[in-house]
Amino acid sequence: MKLLIIGTLEGHMTGASQIAIQRGAKVAAVDAIDQGLEHLRNGKGADVVLIDVRLNIERLCKALLAERINVPVVACGMDGTDAQTAAAAIRAGAKEYIPLPPDPELIAAVLEAVAEESTSIIHSDPATKRVIKLADQIAPSDASVLITGQSGTGKEVMARYIHAKSRRATGTFVAVNCAAIPENLLESELFGHEKGAFSGAIARRVGKFEEANGGTLLLDEVSEMDPRLQAKLLRALQEREIDRVGGSKPVKIDVRILATSNRNLQDSVKSGEFREDLYYRLNVVNLDLPSLAERPMDIPLLASYFVKKYTEANGTPARTLSAEASAMLQAYHWPGNVRELENTMHRAVLLASGEEIDPDAILLTEKPRAPATNVAPVLSPAPSSVPHAPSAPMQAMPDAGGQGDAPAGGALVGRTVADVERDLIIDTLGHYLGNRTHAANILGISIRTLRNKLKQYSEEGYAVPAPGES
Repeated sequence: MKLLIIGTLEGHMTGASQIAIQRGAKVAAVDAIDQGLEHLRNGKGADVVLIDVRLNIERLCKALLAERINVPVVACGMDGTDAQTAAAAIRAGAKEYIPLPPDPELIAAVLEAVAEESTSIIHSDPATKRVIKLADQIAPSDASVLITGQSGTGKEVMARYIHAKSRRATGTFVAVNCAAIPENLLESELFGHEKGAFSGAIARRVGKFEEANGGTLLLDEVSEMDPRLQAKLLRALQEREIDRVGGSKPVKIDVRILATSNRNLQDSVKSGEFREDLYYRLNVVNLDLPSLAERPMDIPLLASYFVKKYTEANGTPARTLSAEASAMLQAYHWPGNVRELENTMHRAVLLASGEEIDPDAILLTEKPRAPATNVAPVLSPAPSSVPHAPSAPMQAMPDAGGQGDAPAGGALVGRTVADVERDLIIDTLGHYLGNRTHAANILGISIRTLRNKLKQYSEEGYAVPAPGES
């Protein structure tokens, strides 16, 4: 992970940088905002920016936004800093605020939360071993790799693993989330821009392709990229050169491309949402990661790892999983995969009271699947024509006010497909507290399609849950 520190705070920022270095981060430090911006423009990059709270954080955040530089900002201040100053830093655009002198565990927790980096893959299941064996075989090459799998299966972790095993391991690993960055920002993020290319471009900015030169570039959720940018990406892969936004001459690059998708790209090609020629350029090798339900032997191993991780992070006594809790975890279907398991064990560590974590401390996101019965089903439309609504959430997911229940089959008769689709999308979004990415995954649509639908519904006067709302 790369960390940029802006400011001094009477030497305490140096202490924070030393802690970050001990935690494996690469640290660069500058005294002023202008120097920090120049550092980022020149392609030296950063996964996180730590800034002295006494500096003009609003100016920095506005400059990053205007110049289309996507990096989280964390404010730092002395213990005596009043709450109003800390709150003002958050309002100005900082993602977090941490007090100084630095506490090693707090610095580590913030860095991990904002930009977690890991190349270790915890496993024992044969299904995982088969994928890792293939990853080891292709890692030393420069071939493009398409990593597929459900959301939460660890696609970015696999990408970092491949980079660490490659001949480019000493080079830079740069990850770009194509789903999280709007199209107008993503072009500059990837390809950079020249001074004056657009309003706010006050200086040349080097993009992620140039930042990753000699190393590896991960295009996370590449299936969400706009078709116009897909054409530009294809040219970069074919010609090994890019054009900065507003540039007049191409820039040569030497980058290995890894890409991830939780969608079936072949279906996206057939529907015209994804370019077929780009698909074949990216899919030289395909690593399809198994879901957590398909690798059951990994569940207790991962659960124990997360228990240890979060007991240490929260300063709680060491705990182990009871036999009943372990059996409960292995019987669950894990729709959110490893990410859901991690969140579940974090909650369990906080809720457990004894030396063992028992089933009472484990709150699952969805109801466990009931065994099949011989009860005749209620007459309803065929599954191929109307998607199923998600299962009702358990205690860990606040109730959506009953809106998520799918109507009985007869209640659908006489309604238009558009009405049923609208209710399903809005109710699913409510179930998942306005989380667009999770709702899109459950519905089986792209996040771009979901956003367009929600914009339409909002303009038509329907209440659309905001992030955090049910």
